[in-house]
Amino acid sequence: MPAPTQPAEWDAEAFRTALQSTLDEFLDEQETRLAPLGPDAARLLTEARVALDGGKRFRAAFCWWGYRAIQPEVEDERALLRACAAMELLQASALVHDDLMDASDTRRGRPATHKALEAEHVAAGWRGDAEQYGAAAAILLGDLLLAWSGELLRRCGLSFERVAPALEVFALCRTEVIAGQFLDVSVQARAHADVETAMTVLRYKSAKYSIERPLHIGAALAGATEQQLDTLTEFGLPLGEAFQLRDDLLGVFGDPATTGKPAGDDLVEGKRTVLVALALDGSDEAGAATLDAALGTPLDDTHVAELRAIIQASGAADAVERKITELSDRAVERLDAAGFDAGATVALRRLAGLATQRVF
Repeated sequence: MPAPTQPAEWDAEAFRTALQSTLDEFLDEQETRLAPLGPDAARLLTEARVALDGGKRFRAAFCWWGYRAIQPEVEDERALLRACAAMELLQASALVHDDLMDASDTRRGRPATHKALEAEHVAAGWRGDAEQYGAAAAILLGDLLLAWSGELLRRCGLSFERVAPALEVFALCRTEVIAGQFLDVSVQARAHADVETAMTVLRYKSAKYSIERPLHIGAALAGATEQQLDTLTEFGLPLGEAFQLRDDLLGVFGDPATTGKPAGDDLVEGKRTVLVALALDGSDEAGAATLDAALGTPLDDTHVAELRAIIQASGAADAVERKITELSDRAVERLDAAGFDAGATVALRRLAGLATQRVF
């Protein structure tokens, strides 16, 4: 089937701008609500704004087009934007917590939340452990962003009859991503994961909540049937897996100037990704031992380059690239056969390419 052409109406930059305005408006509401708590609450709001500034906004976009795949005409654009913005609050919550759990110092080229708040403690000369303060504050901010995500979806402006099915999906989504995070933590603690285990972590920690569930939430808001939701899964789940596999490659081979993370950050954090599992399986005994021992330890650029070479020589990077292509092709094939609105199909095709072929 020939690929449809891009719809003139979809302007990704305009969407991101409108979404940011929606998030800013919601945070302004929260700032007014929290004003009686004084300057500490104001500092928390400042960090919330930082956590929600920037990013590709893929989850919100998939929510938007999940709606339009079922209902091409948007009756209340502001309400739908607020619902889509809830996905970004969930994402921000996950990133704040993830950076703390992984001991990441930076996010998008800026200090991670726990490091920024730790630095405030030091600068103010407060009592107690600054590192512990930063960790506690990041946990609380992540929790607050998670709570706000549900609030914004619930109060998006659509009728409760429309929102209720989406809230059910959103509840499942949040359960999956939190449980997936615990799987990831546990795998790192055991310092071992075969490819199947790594794929399970990938699926529940990231793939489902990045694409499949945002599609479902948007579609549920539009009144989708169970069959339509199942069809969206056939597109969204393999695409989400491809999306995260691309992220895993970038976590090892990405350019820090554009990823906002140090070189080989996933190696320093000891991530037991599909890429790493394949590399351990495909390397000779010496290479596998070197890679396994280095994971989760401080690494300078020379060590990162050595580990990258081991992974490349094992064939793991090429295998992951082939898997990304296979999953992406399967997803688009399912999308083309689904019979959704033509304009939505075009937009989802475009998003699929952007999500899986990011060049950094």
